[in-house]
Amino acid sequence: MASKLKKREKKYSLADLKTLGQQLLTSRLHINNLSILLTFVTPDSPPQHALESLLSIQSFFTPLLPLLPASTPSHESNPDPELVYRVWLRSKFDDFVQSLCDVFISSKSDDALREVALDAVMEFVKVRSAGKFHSAIYHKLLHSIVHCMLDIDDSLLDLLTTKYFKFVDVRYFTYVSLEKLARTLEGKGNKNGRIDVEDQSHVTSSMDLAIYKIHYILSHIPPLEASGEKLDVEAWTDLGIFIGRSNSKGHTKREDISAESQNPNHKVLPSKNVSKKMKLKFTKAWIAFLRLPLPVDVYKEVLVALHEAVIPYFSSPIMLCDFLTRSYDIGGVVSVMALSSLYILMTQHGIEYPNFYDKLYALLEPSIFMTKHRAKFFQLLDSCLKSSLLPAYLAAAFCKKLSRLALCVPPAGALVIVALVHNLLQRHPSINCLINREGDTGTGRGNFEEENESLQNAEKCSDPELFDRKGGFDHFKNEECDPKETNALRSSLWEIDNLRNHYCPPVSRFVLSLENDLAVRSRAPEIAVKDFSSGSYATIFNNEIRRRVKQVPLAFYKSTPTSLFSDFDFPGWTFKFKDAELMNENDQAIGTSEVHSDKSAKRLRTN
Repeated sequence: MASKLKKREKKYSLADLKTLGQQLLTSRLHINNLSILLTFVTPDSPPQHALESLLSIQSFFTPLLPLLPASTPSHESNPDPELVYRVWLRSKFDDFVQSLCDVFISSKSDDALREVALDAVMEFVKVRSAGKFHSAIYHKLLHSIVHCMLDIDDSLLDLLTTKYFKFVDVRYFTYVSLEKLARTLEGKGNKNGRIDVEDQSHVTSSMDLAIYKIHYILSHIPPLEASGEKLDVEAWTDLGIFIGRSNSKGHTKREDISAESQNPNHKVLPSKNVSKKMKLKFTKAWIAFLRLPLPVDVYKEVLVALHEAVIPYFSSPIMLCDFLTRSYDIGGVVSVMALSSLYILMTQHGIEYPNFYDKLYALLEPSIFMTKHRAKFFQLLDSCLKSSLLPAYLAAAFCKKLSRLALCVPPAGALVIVALVHNLLQRHPSINCLINREGDTGTGRGNFEEENESLQNAEKCSDPELFDRKGGFDHFKNEECDPKETNALRSSLWEIDNLRNHYCPPVSRFVLSLENDLAVRSRAPEIAVKDFSSGSYATIFNNEIRRRVKQVPLAFYKSTPTSLFSDFDFPGWTFKFKDAELMNENDQAIGTSEVHSDKSAKRLRTN
């Protein structure tokens, strides 16, 4: 192939190509020049040769496009020579369009040549059907982009999105084409079971690459409406998208087509009439895309942007219910990402999810405080627990679970937990029993097996003082996934009390403010969780270095400590020397010996 190209370049110079193009545009006698020029419209040709051939062929076909047959006619015994000529031109035009698509998607092509090739295809889309959008040519372009086996540069796709997606009809038929391409990929995915094992990896990689491209194009199509306002949109073709409806008298009613006298090249359409059609195609394209086996990274990107970029423009957001519930049932980070969209469906579109709070309770794991999207999750968690109709056991379970997590999460997570617990206690007075409960929290009814087991273990202890000093039994089941079975109402918030001695000063100060707010419950407002949800070690450090401190501690203890730990930290244990007097005598003896040795040393130096 390379040798043929070199021979062809030697045979036809750039000046020869210009001559061939001029001859083609002047007379039919030189129609064979069309086939010669087509051989240079390839990614392997020199950019100047390909550009010169491309422009000549484009100038030749542009006035002839309305005269070309829409399809190949049936075979006749005595065909019309003019019809045969036009059919041949139609086949050459199809080859030219395919060559333009190949040049556009090839990495060997020059950037300027790519842009000219794209403009030529879009010009054919406009003039092929006498002013009506020719969706077949545009679909061929998108098909070449999606099914290209090579990874296309984002700048190439940006050229299409930034230059042509501002036109409403281009967006409309983009949705139509992407829906067809997604359904085709879905059919191939369903047939993967009948493919050989050796070809399975190839099919998976090519499908993943196609899914990447479909998602990129879908996510970069600007929405028709912005913030609920009706906007006038511009069309790429003269006749726009829709054809007028005929009334009972047979007259055509063109409500969607405005006067072309304002702008003969581009037509302005009222978005009020276009919105319903656009939303319908938008919905079909996204539904077909979400049925594909999405790669993990694409799946996460879709879930993150679904509640803002997709749901507001859906014709019926309820259609996303199955996709979001399946995503929410996966667990982990995927469930966190699906929570935003599912919450919108529940609060704004009347979706019922019976096990919603059970799944939400199961998401409370230490790993949540390390995820990338934890800020949005904590804000949604606070919103989900805002209703005063929540049963007491559910509010207590969330409050207790969060308090237990506060013992093992970073300081920024502890601050968020204190804010969430504060709001729960303010909203649900029925769980106030968790605040000041001391000693054994048992009520005489409940799980006596756990209490008896703890008592038996305590009786086996050899130290009776340790048994006497043993604190109350915590009935809360931290490993239980069902909030009903956690026995949270029989427990207490001793974990929050422990945070008063937290090693991070902001956490201990925040807990003290929580105690003050609970003391004056009627005047204490709720805490904005969003102020703490995106915290980290860096934010805590920056806040501390900007904080003005009135008193600076110069020592860790106001008085000299006599033991390593206090008696209250480890009941039954002691960390003091039993024979303190002997220790003092030994210290004094050591001190006197050091004094005598110093004196002898001084005598030696004087001598």
